[in-house]
Amino acid sequence: MHKKVIPMLCGALLLPLSPLALAVADKLPSSTSVKLGAAEEVCSEFTDAKWRDAQVIDGVEIQESRMCNPDNPAEVAAFVKGTNNISMATLMETQLAADALTVSNDMDGDGDPDHYIIKLEIAELNGHSPDMREPTTTFDIAPGIQPTFWVFAPKTRDMSTLSLYEPIANPLLRAPSPTIRVEQGDIVWIVLENNHYFPHSIHLHGIDHPYMDHSGEGNDGVGQTSQMDVLPGQSKTYVIKPRQPGTMYYHCHVQPHVHIPMGLQGIFVVEENRPNNWVQVFNVGNGQVRHPSVAVKEKYAAEYDLHYQSADKELHEMARSANDPRLLARRLNQEYDITDAKPDYFMLNGRSFPYTLRESLILMEENKKVKLRVLNGHEEAFALHIHGHKPMVTHYDGVDNGPSSYIKRDVHGMVPAQRLDLELNGVDDGLNSFGQGVWMFHDHVEKSFTTNGMGEGGDISLVVYKGFMDERGIPKVHGMSLAPYFTKEFWQGKFPAWQDYDAWKSLGLPEITTKKQAAFVPPPPVAPKTDATAQPTGSDTSFFGQLFNGILLGGLLYAAYINRERILSMFAKK
Repeated sequence: MHKKVIPMLCGALLLPLSPLALAVADKLPSSTSVKLGAAEEVCSEFTDAKWRDAQVIDGVEIQESRMCNPDNPAEVAAFVKGTNNISMATLMETQLAADALTVSNDMDGDGDPDHYIIKLEIAELNGHSPDMREPTTTFDIAPGIQPTFWVFAPKTRDMSTLSLYEPIANPLLRAPSPTIRVEQGDIVWIVLENNHYFPHSIHLHGIDHPYMDHSGEGNDGVGQTSQMDVLPGQSKTYVIKPRQPGTMYYHCHVQPHVHIPMGLQGIFVVEENRPNNWVQVFNVGNGQVRHPSVAVKEKYAAEYDLHYQSADKELHEMARSANDPRLLARRLNQEYDITDAKPDYFMLNGRSFPYTLRESLILMEENKKVKLRVLNGHEEAFALHIHGHKPMVTHYDGVDNGPSSYIKRDVHGMVPAQRLDLELNGVDDGLNSFGQGVWMFHDHVEKSFTTNGMGEGGDISLVVYKGFMDERGIPKVHGMSLAPYFTKEFWQGKFPAWQDYDAWKSLGLPEITTKKQAAFVPPPPVAPKTDATAQPTGSDTSFFGQLFNGILLGGLLYAAYINRERILSMFAKK
């Protein structure tokens, strides 16, 4: 019995405290409304709207791209035919150097070139300048977020920025380093012209290449075993004739614990040999390949390159902490400790959400298949999840598994530097696809949802079916407003994510005032009335009176409960 009496007594003790609790609740501050700064448009007119259309330039067929920010078709034409084979008018529509890509010699007579000379430079984005306080040659991964990057880039001409008065990097200089495509069996010379202030190299990871080239020079890009690093102002030519197709990887092998995370890494694709197979050598900014190879078009409606990478804020700010290369070398090579690194930024094709919506969507049609080439450029494991679909993995690290080993699943795990080829199928059968719509895809390692600790950000993007995109390339979503994500204040942690979910802003911030508020004092007990004729009321009852009443009431209820059968039988007899 005592086990039941104790809770009853505790409940009775709380009765006299209820007026105090209500009084305190009445003093809670109301919610305040945090004002955002100016929100960018989801998609403004970054480019000519005609760039989205399917078209032919200098004989190069270019697929349509309904993205907000599609690739420049003139650049695509140059990446296919070479800067030596396009018209001067087309070349002038780009900022490519005249010798950026030389394509020639159909040596096997199959209707496509077999000799490529690819020239790469190294660009620094969001770097330090002694002439200004802010970073220059800027590249934002999200509103107001500007980590420093080093990237491989096609050889360019003119200014590295949009103009003398705009510090924004020209479109060819951006993260990630571009995808490079060649054809199986072609002779390829990759020329690294090191215009950076540090030594660099190119290691052709997984790509068939000889240890030494025909002149006896090292060809593996490793300073400790193959060749001296390429010093500032020097150039180095890597020679390959790849015999096996597949999705591979290239990266700098100088101080790789620093240079790879800084951005000197990219996808390298060896396409299957086919007649009349003019491949798109560069895919700058990755995403959609607007001139897929012949072999890809045999099976797929479209092809996308997905390069995932992350950045440690400490490293990327350290890289712009001085203008003297000797000081930077000491800080990066001697003081920076990657074993203490913590990734702060997570990117897909060089951008974080919401900027991924402008250029890294996957556009689908029902019953069509799309090929995805995925690189895990993180320093940690990666888990790709595509909502509404179970894509099938066909290749690991460029090697075809064979149809009997193809696997369909909704999460594909990858270790660092690994590549997967995935088949995304639009057949609505509950297995390949759950139907048309706007489906999110992302790394399911939860911190990858964030940008500098703020969510939702990171590498989130969308699979968008035809009919769910407007004419400007904006997905027709049905959830919350995306406006806060397009402000700098949101990523600075100044805006409550749920503030505008309801009209009274119940999940916003409490109103904070600079006025000193008086401390809450409970109301004094009411003095008993002296008038002998006055009748006592409930509010006149003292604390002990309320306690006594509570105990008495609880006791009566308990007595009724334990004698409930006798009481019920009495009523039943009547």
